[in-house]
Amino acid sequence: MSAVFTVVIPARYGSSRFPGKPLKLIAGKPMIQHVWEQACKSSAERVVVATDDPRIVEACRGFGAEVLLTRDDHNSGTDRLAEVASQLGLADDAIVVNVQGDEPMIPPAVIDQVAANLAAHPEARMSTLAEPLEDMTALFNPNVVKVVADINGLALTFSRAPLPWARDALAKDREQLPAGVPYRRHIGIYAYHAGFLHDFVSWGPCWLEDTESLEQLRALWHGVRIHVADALEVLPAGVDTAEDLERVRRLLEV
Repeated sequence: MSAVFTVVIPARYGSSRFPGKPLKLIAGKPMIQHVWEQACKSSAERVVVATDDPRIVEACRGFGAEVLLTRDDHNSGTDRLAEVASQLGLADDAIVVNVQGDEPMIPPAVIDQVAANLAAHPEARMSTLAEPLEDMTALFNPNVVKVVADINGLALTFSRAPLPWARDALAKDREQLPAGVPYRRHIGIYAYHAGFLHDFVSWGPCWLEDTESLEQLRALWHGVRIHVADALEVLPAGVDTAEDLERVRRLLEV
């Protein structure tokens, strides 16, 4: 099922871990341009960069992107998305896809996929993607978010902890993944209905979200269903650190 949707790319300049990240050059272009170009290859009706910094606004206008200057006091990218939905005057049922500004190699097909999945599942107000998790190091890594979904592809929960906990198998052996357990790693791309974004922001954080530092738990806390499917294409790792940037540069500067 195809969908009509808008892509919003939140891009902060003042990242605590990597200041100025969106403007770091890769193959002669700022990283945010690579993300924008990949999003423009999707079926999106509109692609908008949302930032709190005039330097990113200037850079985006330089390569022809639509860009909005948002408030600089948002606690999260989702809050920034809600402001963008308001600025653009999007209808409550409009689909918005959040593409992270540090994903310069994101496949356009997965952008289309997450939007189509939301359109095809009216019982959900959000959709997201996952991929098989295939090694023990990742299972026990708190930076790898695990997701468990029900028989209908609706998320039961997300956690940084090993999830589900295979009680008997892990009591015997923690060197290899328990057989028969379909562990899945969550991939941080989301589609939302614009009206849901306004609800999400109005609720404010819950204790579970704060405990795990996972925004999507706020939605589950309020009874919102989140559709989860395995990504149609492998998503290359994004850019969180200077080392990640060098890795992507080596891939794209050939």
